Amino acid sequence: MKKNTILLLFCFSTLFISAQNTCLTAVEIPGFGFYTVDGINGDVPTLICASNGGSGADNGEWYSYTPSEDLTITITTDIVNNTPRRDTRFHVYTGTCGALVCHAGDDDVDASNGNYASSSTFDVIANTTYYIAFDDNWSAGGFTFQVLEYEFIEPEPQRLSFTNTNIALTGSYKECAVDMNNDFLDDIVGVSQNFVHIFYQNAEGGFTTNQVIPTSNAQFMPSWSTAAGDIDKDGYNDLLYGGGQGVTFMKSINNGTGFVQMSTSEYVFSQRSNFVDINNDGHLDAFVCHDVAPNVFYLNDGEGNLSFNQGGIGNYPSGGHYGSLWVDYDNDGDIDMFIAKCGGETARRTNQLFRNDGNGVFTEVGAAAGLADPIQTWSSAWADYDNDGDMDVLIGSYVTNEAHKLMRNNGDGTFTDVTAGSGWNLNTAVGTEYITYDFDNDGFADVLGSGGIVMFGNGDLTFTPFQVSGLAVGPVGDFNNDGFLDIQSGNTLKINNTNDNNWVKLNFRGIQSNGNGIGARVEIYGAWGKQIRDVRSGEGFAYMSSLNVHFGIGQATAIDQIIVRWPSGIVDTIDNPSINEALLVVEGETLSVNNTTFSSFKVYPNPAKDIVTLQSSNNSEVVSAEFFDLNGRKVFETPVVNETISIQSLATGTYILLAKDSEGTLSTHKLIKQ
Repeated sequence: MKKNTILLLFCFSTLFISAQNTCLTAVEIPGFGFYTVDGINGDVPTLICASNGGSGADNGEWYSYTPSEDLTITITTDIVNNTPRRDTRFHVYTGTCGALVCHAGDDDVDASNGNYASSSTFDVIANTTYYIAFDDNWSAGGFTFQVLEYEFIEPEPQRLSFTNTNIALTGSYKECAVDMNNDFLDDIVGVSQNFVHIFYQNAEGGFTTNQVIPTSNAQFMPSWSTAAGDIDKDGYNDLLYGGGQGVTFMKSINNGTGFVQMSTSEYVFSQRSNFVDINNDGHLDAFVCHDVAPNVFYLNDGEGNLSFNQGGIGNYPSGGHYGSLWVDYDNDGDIDMFIAKCGGETARRTNQLFRNDGNGVFTEVGAAAGLADPIQTWSSAWADYDNDGDMDVLIGSYVTNEAHKLMRNNGDGTFTDVTAGSGWNLNTAVGTEYITYDFDNDGFADVLGSGGIVMFGNGDLTFTPFQVSGLAVGPVGDFNNDGFLDIQSGNTLKINNTNDNNWVKLNFRGIQSNGNGIGARVEIYGAWGKQIRDVRSGEGFAYMSSLNVHFGIGQATAIDQIIVRWPSGIVDTIDNPSINEALLVVEGETLSVNNTTFSSFKVYPNPAKDIVTLQSSNNSEVVSAEFFDLNGRKVFETPVVNETISIQSLATGTYILLAKDSEGTLSTHKLIKQ
């Protein structure tokens, strides 16, 4: 709160206003100035507002004060008039005599240093009467007190705050917030040895319906992580339990009303687990970091049956694999994987980046990319922190003697350390969990880590810290369907108190790709430029969060275009979508096939045989073009040189042309190849 202190205090003389001995006969003081109390011999205040609780007083002296405008005031006996300082205590009330309510008060300014004067600063409201009562808890002798008045400045609202609400969730592991009944609303899941307990979200928000679903005794209970995804594409999410001895899958049946267990006998000391389509065959596989051996994964046969495999994506014999996160870091359309490493020996805990070569083979490129750091970390947070179209990464430290690292994606497969000056170089809170979401919907990705500190992204790879009391990392979802992200903490839901920023929420139904769209790249375009997200199962180290994708757009009132690039290669576009609501994207059903060009580009000739000209209608230059068949599958991609491209290699037919200019603006057009 900003205060404009009134100066020249020596111009005011001390006012000798005798206090009256009761609340009803309290004498009003005019405000700013010095006031002398001859002694304390009136009615004792029985409602104690000062920090030192308890009574201990026999008498009191009463004043009243009614400001004519909203102000901030200070009442203090810590002044040179009282030399040495007097041992005083006072209380400030609102209400009426006989029905007083504490408003402020103080006992000791700094008792540890022998200053037993009292002082309190608080806000007052115009035309409201405040009662001030000094008591003789410590001394009945006389003293002087001062009243200071300041201009009242309305405090800025907190950038982020939450309201707690509780649910009666049962289970021994309560770390999952994901849709479980195929309505795309985030539900709350607790699991135990022989049941799954689900609180289902209402369409209007909140949780009034819950169900305990019996299961067979789980062979392995989750001890380190859990993941969710639809492995048999029936529309209902299945669960993975990452245990300390092995992995159990609970496959949903009967439209999500039951579960059948699938467990393998292999020993796995599970850490982070994920669902992801590793071989890009349209069916979700599972991946589990192994703490003491090479990592394991489970390939889906297309019927929802999972087979055990080990090695190939993190092969250290001694393990040390902790936080796997699947991300398309090189923008080539297939999903790559970064492993945050932890362990006792340096080589064991060197972070790894596995590039997906698109043929089921993953190549470790951490050193070449600049990410092979021996930092002891359990998780990383990947997002486009500067909104330039590629994924950057915050690698969060687990130990106090190793600093966090913020790495900027250079767009060429390499990363540059930009920690210095980013704000992360000053953040000394360390821990196991780092997750990234846009918590205030301003259009820039934030990071929540240890100590309740939210690092608010400024959109330029710098961050502003903000501490939220009682906040910790947990499963993230929209628990009241208002477009702002909330956080689960066991049986407590921390509901985001929101602001006036706008947003859009995307739900996914994969057809050729996996049913959840995990691994899809989502792009939105508008006045801010471009934002991107990847659809992921498993953020941070332990928790399972929403499979929906959220974007904040700040004060913007429109979105120009949304593009979803599915793992299958199909691309869906939504032009001029609604804002402040959830949109369902079904793979292949929202293609832009308009018969007219967008105003950004002129495309000719159309129909065309060999050469097509793409001429921008503004000052930008067309730099690239992609062609998709009417099923949404990309069939051709080429740079644009001197505004022309050759389409000789395309078969005769109708295509969707997606062109990008030098500003990153995308436009689509229907093109006929003769």
